[in-house]
Amino acid sequence: MALQAKPDALDTLQLLDDEQEWTAFSRASASQQGCWESNVLIEGMHCAACALSIEDALKTVPGVLNAEVSAGSHRAKVVWASDRVVPSGWMQAVQRAGYRAVPANDAFARERRQTQARMALWRMMVAGLCMMQVMMYAYPAYSAGPGDLSAEMEQLLRWASWVLSLPVLIFSCGPFFKNAWRDVLHRSVSMDLPVALGMLITFAVSTAGTFEPKGMFGAEVYFDSFTMFVFFLLFGRWLELRLRDKTAGALEALMNRLPDSVNRLKEDGSYERVPVRRLRVSDVIRVLPGESFAADGIVLQGSTSVDESLLTGESRPLSRGIGDEVISGSHNLSGLVQIRVNKVGAETRFAQIVGLMESASTTKPALARLADTIAKPFLIGVLIAAGLACAYWWQTDPEKALMVAVSVLVVTCPCALSLATPAAMLSAAGALAKRGVLVRRLEAFESLAAIDTVMFDKTGTLTRDAMVLARMSVRSGIVEQHALSMAAALAQYSLHPVSRAIESAFNLTASHEKWIVNQVSEISGQGILGFVRAVDSSVLGRYLRFGSADFCGVTTSNTDALQVHLSDEDGWLASFEFQEDIRPDASDTVAALQHEGIRVNLLSGDASDAANRVAAQVGITEVRGHCSPQDKLDFLRDAQVQGHRVAVVGDGLNDGPVLAGAHVSFAFGQAVPLAQAQADFLVSSSRLTHVVDALLLSRRTLTVVRQNLWWAAVYNAVCVPLAVLGLLPAWLAGLGMAGSSLLVVLNALKLSKNFEFKRKN
Repeated sequence: MALQAKPDALDTLQLLDDEQEWTAFSRASASQQGCWESNVLIEGMHCAACALSIEDALKTVPGVLNAEVSAGSHRAKVVWASDRVVPSGWMQAVQRAGYRAVPANDAFARERRQTQARMALWRMMVAGLCMMQVMMYAYPAYSAGPGDLSAEMEQLLRWASWVLSLPVLIFSCGPFFKNAWRDVLHRSVSMDLPVALGMLITFAVSTAGTFEPKGMFGAEVYFDSFTMFVFFLLFGRWLELRLRDKTAGALEALMNRLPDSVNRLKEDGSYERVPVRRLRVSDVIRVLPGESFAADGIVLQGSTSVDESLLTGESRPLSRGIGDEVISGSHNLSGLVQIRVNKVGAETRFAQIVGLMESASTTKPALARLADTIAKPFLIGVLIAAGLACAYWWQTDPEKALMVAVSVLVVTCPCALSLATPAAMLSAAGALAKRGVLVRRLEAFESLAAIDTVMFDKTGTLTRDAMVLARMSVRSGIVEQHALSMAAALAQYSLHPVSRAIESAFNLTASHEKWIVNQVSEISGQGILGFVRAVDSSVLGRYLRFGSADFCGVTTSNTDALQVHLSDEDGWLASFEFQEDIRPDASDTVAALQHEGIRVNLLSGDASDAANRVAAQVGITEVRGHCSPQDKLDFLRDAQVQGHRVAVVGDGLNDGPVLAGAHVSFAFGQAVPLAQAQADFLVSSSRLTHVVDALLLSRRTLTVVRQNLWWAAVYNAVCVPLAVLGLLPAWLAGLGMAGSSLLVVLNALKLSKNFEFKRKN
């Protein structure tokens, strides 16, 4: 029976028409003004044919611009114009089609899924227990010789089997009949229609054999095949439900990390508990140990360690103190902290990550789209083939004709075909997400597996944004550690990257030399001036200058490296030379790519000397400096014209054009929003080796997809003719159908295992 919009259900849907509720499951479209993109869960669907029926229902609603439904994740992405339709309008269209749409972050979705899983387990257990009893009653008929069983005894065993098959028919088969009736009402077809037909025919023929043994269907009964088929089918679907629940649970675990409410500081100094939606930028909130951060912010008081593993892939707890940034969705592990909110809602990094994962879970790769397109015609072909097989056998053996039709209806399984690609790619996307690599488009796996060239940007990609102290020189009679500690004392009053590098270098030393700094002033673009005095020394203090050569009154040396200086009343005191901080795994990444047969290039907008220096340190021989965005794009086009398939790894605003033009692209680290919007993969962690991991996993994913597609094709090519020829009993057809889908899903699940990739070095 189709799902109908009950009055209370309709009222619930209309609550979602309030514009303030839209942001809970939708985001405004960046490309189409006045349009929204919603992510919803679809309940009641089972196969690719269901996905197509829902898409057709949504696209008939005026104001719905696009709809994509994934058979693998049971999620839908709906793009709609707010001036023509409201959420309840297109959600009712889904209900009229016989399914149910609920917001992807619905708090009761997990509870309903658990209820569904429990009910599926009950149906399977009832079918299993009845199957075992029916097999006990069927065994004497199999093993007894002529005359061993009296007619009364044989009839009694058949009646017992019929009684035991009734709970299977009424309770265990309920969802199949319900969905088949929905298909009949809506003149559509899904996998449940031929399955339900097969169940009904088998039970009807067996019932006729029990009560009318001399009728046209003969005395043969198939209660053992019927119960066995239902049990195998329910077992396969229960396992599939568990596997999908595991995948959906990972996304829900991320989406439900934000608390419902938070303690906000009032003007009188007390705290009030407010919903997270009421948080505004500049609010000050208190976060207790064990709670999650509800917004991006800066620590004002206290220190703690945080867990950002699900957001960045960094498995180690990270220390956060005053002035450090915390991100929403991360966990406060140890101390009470007070933070000032600087980003809320859709502006947070957490919201962007959730959006990327939702988008990836509903996209359809080209191979999956092709499989979905042929699923519905395939099912119609199955019904026709079953009818023709029945008609052919009816002429010679009416008793066998219906069971041949049942075998044809049952054995065909487009589920394996439609699950082959999305199951593998979703599983691979989940494995990468655990490492801090987010996939924006599942199609990118196909492109990445085929690349032969990787083009790196330098700053922020092969190197970190920060600089490191490379070397220092000091005036005669001055100890290096002494000069560094004085420079660090002044540097703490500046946010300039050079000052941060000096502080980091000092913190890495074992020195505990403390200084008191007074009368500090910073001259923008030149340096810092201050009176510095040692805490534990009787030596008088002195005025120090820390900054450029002109500011410090010293003569510069002939070097391309960035230098800052320290001087006092007597003149030059020390000079500090900095270099870019190359990521520790950059060399390993380049070497691993080269060993995989990938050509590696470095294109940078920086000076050629700096680009060559970094390239030499990481092992890249093909390097270009002074590259404008157009130069990078020209290089990319030339490589593509020569037949190369290029992956681009970048992070800056100037990388946007090449990221968009590449076959596949990675936005690295804290990439600017434009770079993130153009990239296929977003690497949230700081590990460059994840580029290699993604390449190796994409190759394995394509291998699994090909295995799944071949299995689905071979299975149907072998089993369908056997069923048509009457060589495949119904119980074996049921086992084959359940097994084929299960094999595809289990094969795909191999990709989600958390193992280390073996890189060639």
